[in-house]
Amino acid sequence: MKLAFKIQYKGTHYSGFQSQKNANSIQDELIRAFKQISVDNLQMNYSGRTDKGVHALGQVFDIVVSQDRSDMQWINGLNSNLPNDISVVDVDRVEDTFHSRFDAIDRTYSYLIFNSPSRNVLLDDFYYWEQSDLDIDKMNEESQCLIGKHNFTSFRSLSCGSNNPERDIKKIEINKLGNIIEIKISANAFLQNMVRIIVGTLLEIGKDQIKTSLREILESKDRNSAGITINPRGLIFLGPNYENITKPVSYTHLTLPTNREV
Repeated sequence: MKLAFKIQYKGTHYSGFQSQKNANSIQDELIRAFKQISVDNLQMNYSGRTDKGVHALGQVFDIVVSQDRSDMQWINGLNSNLPNDISVVDVDRVEDTFHSRFDAIDRTYSYLIFNSPSRNVLLDDFYYWEQSDLDIDKMNEESQCLIGKHNFTSFRSLSCGSNNPERDIKKIEINKLGNIIEIKISANAFLQNMVRIIVGTLLEIGKDQIKTSLREILESKDRNSAGITINPRGLIFLGPNYENITKPVSYTHLTLPTNREV
């Protein structure tokens, strides 16, 4: 029997989702929790490999199990053996052919910014603090050239191992409510550090620190022409979207008003 789980986690103290040598990951904690409820030697597929310090509200992974337990038995059993910064929030029985990574038709990330001259210490783990005034209208206008299928070489890490730099961005939204700015990006998939570089570049455009247009940066296919790789603390993986899962795997995210509503 194959199960698909939805989890949330605070990534501050982890090396990322995927297991790594000499570092503690979200996947490591999940494997330990499954062992505590007598599920061992499992193979885990997951919808997105979040990096060190990145959070998630709707990460999805799937495993094959032989035990038949109720949804709440799975959820409560795992949560009782997980640290407080990781939580299983949903489980679904899926087809044997389901794959949480390859069956995802798109994925959505949100980057949160606290835009104020004064720092708010309570938001440190989940928001990037930007002191300078930002031209949100210009950021919104420039960002729209990224929508569609493009070569995103300018917006990926120099160490990115993907052989194909093309990705298809479905939607970009930049919304502001008071001092909070949310940049939300949906795409079929993402390159290493792609969201963080796009956000870093948009912030520099919003501060008028980059004179080159975002379209020119995109078309240059040159990482050096883009902005900084912004800190991971404000990045949240909202989750994937599927067409062939028996019960839709919904995710919770901020819903901020558009700029016209502020």
